[in-house]
Amino acid sequence: MTTNGTGSGLKVRVFGRTDVGQIREHNEDNFLVADLTRKTRSLMEGDREPPVGERGMLLGVCDGMGGAAAGEVASQLAVDIIYEKLVQGDPPQHHDDLARRLVQAVEEAGMRIFNEARADRTRRGMGTTATIAALMDARLFVAQVGDSRAYVLRGDRFTQVSRDQSLVNQLIEAGQLTEEEAETFEHNNIILQALGTAETVQVDLTYVDLCRGDRLLVCSDGLSGMVRGDEMREVLLSTRDSLEACKELTDRANRAGGHDNITVIVAEFDGPALHAPAPDALVSYQKYALPEAAVDMTVRAPAVTQRPYEGDADASEEATRESRRLRVGHTMVGAVNPLSGVLSSSAPPGPRVSGAPPSFSMDNEPVSIPTSGLPPSVVGIMVLGAMLFVAMLGYLLVR
Repeated sequence: MTTNGTGSGLKVRVFGRTDVGQIREHNEDNFLVADLTRKTRSLMEGDREPPVGERGMLLGVCDGMGGAAAGEVASQLAVDIIYEKLVQGDPPQHHDDLARRLVQAVEEAGMRIFNEARADRTRRGMGTTATIAALMDARLFVAQVGDSRAYVLRGDRFTQVSRDQSLVNQLIEAGQLTEEEAETFEHNNIILQALGTAETVQVDLTYVDLCRGDRLLVCSDGLSGMVRGDEMREVLLSTRDSLEACKELTDRANRAGGHDNITVIVAEFDGPALHAPAPDALVSYQKYALPEAAVDMTVRAPAVTQRPYEGDADASEEATRESRRLRVGHTMVGAVNPLSGVLSSSAPPGPRVSGAPPSFSMDNEPVSIPTSGLPPSVVGIMVLGAMLFVAMLGYLLVR
């Protein structure tokens, strides 16, 4: 556990870009590049090489889903809430402090998006992935929900430091699919969880101890699904400027078909605060274990009165089509039980396959149970008559 100092001596050269792609009619992605010390979220030329201060820096990509404007709403809510949470209070004092704040910010974003979706029937089913990197001194944390990705290039080695929470990745890890088979797998768009689709989420937290010259790439699956990893590596090796790298990666995804929205952030880390990479300093996927949190620290979503749903007569044709696709193409596999209390970031998703888990609340409207419509007095007489008939029949049988 390292105490945070001023953060001087560490600089970042960063740029981010998002593109609607070639197929979609609107962009549901959002990204976040924020200097938490100065409390700015700008990509103006003067903000592309900020020194990392005592609060650190935030880089993230959120890929929304939900149709019409709902996906865009979910991803925008996610980046706004996460940013707002991490600029509040005193600066983090050590790595555990920053890591816990990052996880709690992502969890709160999921909870608030879930409540927004419950409160507004036109946004039912909206959600978003979130791959959020937070930097403090030389340590980079990555909080992951969904299947957007984070990679680190060190030297000529290009390594994914996040883990896709998707069905296809689960099958690959179980040895039931190869990487080649996964590219043409029929259900490769099914994700295990997303912010807003359940009351709680399981955040996968990883970390990288950065070296001088490391480059970070955070992207939505609009890039990683269209451009192979070795091609992304080639672009980062051949294009040192972050702005030009973002443009080239986006262009390549569009040339490959641009089937989805494309969002990418490229950052390069430098300065005397970082060591030069040693020959054996390899980057890998590394889980970060947070100390156990007290049960009463668990944040729960406040109850929202749910309006009855009769079908969205005012929803657009695209919203209806997207809602149908979400029920099939974004099935939540092994979703977290909303009654499970404090979640362990290391617990693997369960094996069951189901839709997004229903949320039960005592605040929901009562259910009307249909009856025969007869007056209660008539029903009582009928029941009494039936009982007398049974009693007489029993008496006659005994005789």
